Amino acid sequence: MAWTVTEIPAGCADAVAIIREYLGEVASRYYRRQATPAEVDAALAEEPAADLVPPQGAFLLATDGAEAVGCAGVRVVCPGLTELTKVYVRPAHRGHGSGRRLVAAAEAAARRLGSVRMRLDTRHDLVEARALYAATGYAEVEPFNDDQYAEHWFAKQLG
Repeated sequence: MAWTVTEIPAGCADAVAIIREYLGEVASRYYRRQATPAEVDAALAEEPAADLVPPQGAFLLATDGAEAVGCAGVRVVCPGLTELTKVYVRPAHRGHGSGRRLVAAAEAAARRLGSVRMRLDTRHDLVEARALYAATGYAEVEPFNDDQYAEHWFAKQLG
């Protein structure tokens, strides 16, 4: 599948659209029904993306030439440590290694931001995400935050 990953401002229209799509899917899984626009708005307020811009972060958009197919964000937590966030691949593009490629691109962006360790948290019901992180070398670690939705915590040395 030929597609490219580009770093774009998290506030641009393409970024906002795919972040809303990602949050819509995550919220829908949480509620076990289609999330309403208001619930997606609330999720966006709880999990903003405005800081996913250099030098405190990066937002990556994957495209197939014509449309966005996925995204990933990197946030600097402190010098040498970054957080992987908002990893999403549209359903039609899943199962072809797209998630692995996005994670690799996010790790490269994290290294450019000076990171030597990346961490993330996720929910129990996001089974595919947990499998992706394990397959790309992330190990489960002790909780490092008290996010109400976090049920699994992962980390990886980047170099």
